[in-house]
Amino acid sequence: MSTRLRRTATVATDDGAVLHVTVDGPDDAPVTPVLAHGWTLSQAAWDAVAELPAARVADGRLRLVRYDQRGHGRSTWSGAAVPIDRLGADLGAVLDALAPSGPVGLGGHSMGGTTVMCPAAARPELVGDPVRGVALVPTSAGGLQPAPRTRAGRLRQRLTPGALASALAGGRVAEALRRRLPPEHPRRAAVVRDQLHGPDATDETVRAGAELVHATTVRAFTAFLPALGAHDVHGGLDPLTRVPVEVLVGDGDRLTPVRHSRRLAALLPGAHLQVVPRTGHVLPDERPALVATSVARLLTEAAVPRVAA
Repeated sequence: MSTRLRRTATVATDDGAVLHVTVDGPDDAPVTPVLAHGWTLSQAAWDAVAELPAARVADGRLRLVRYDQRGHGRSTWSGAAVPIDRLGADLGAVLDALAPSGPVGLGGHSMGGTTVMCPAAARPELVGDPVRGVALVPTSAGGLQPAPRTRAGRLRQRLTPGALASALAGGRVAEALRRRLPPEHPRRAAVVRDQLHGPDATDETVRAGAELVHATTVRAFTAFLPALGAHDVHGGLDPLTRVPVEVLVGDGDRLTPVRHSRRLAALLPGAHLQVVPRTGHVLPDERPALVATSVARLLTEAAVPRVAA
């Protein structure tokens, strides 16, 4: 039986956050996928996908890197605001510390997908070498909070930051309410199934998703929401046209509907778009084999030596 080489690491960011990272496989593996998770989740959201290439990890053909985004899982806060490009800088710090030389494949789910897109705009020199491919798994490059069309809508948008601050200040009340609706509560499961999953999701999958969301702090809920609404990196995606891109989305995704992935595919003409039937937002849990196959396809191409132009 093969033995998996696993270690944990920490990566300090330039503004004081400390990111918790799990590394599977040897440092001299020929290719490294780096996976970024979504809002209100943790690196555990990738567990089902990460188990599938275990043989390649164990025999040294693959090194797998997963990390908790700041304010999620075991990673800390910096005390600063959290625009999405800050998360992109965090990903850059992880690459610099743990995958300084290629080849690398990036995978991002939901907010992790927007995180993955940020280095393309801020550090385009990373795309091509070491980053050789990108998987965008139910995500969006922006437009999650459309411009309000009515006076009432504009008023609500102006009030949102204050409302979020109030929600954060009342965190103890919110935490008490969450304790009354633990992950196993039927009402909590019903909400999670409705918002995150497709009709074929098993009760076990829904329960696992509910547990991840339940473990997220109220601060993570409230602090990241305005950043996600304001984020738009559509104009900075051109560097991704230099590498293979996989775009996946569930046909029943409520959080980042199919139109967001179709727009990504339109902006990245060489991208491979898959609209997965009877699935929702959490494809890494609902269809781990499909996601792992897409990532593996990128890694196969990533491992091919690049020819200098």
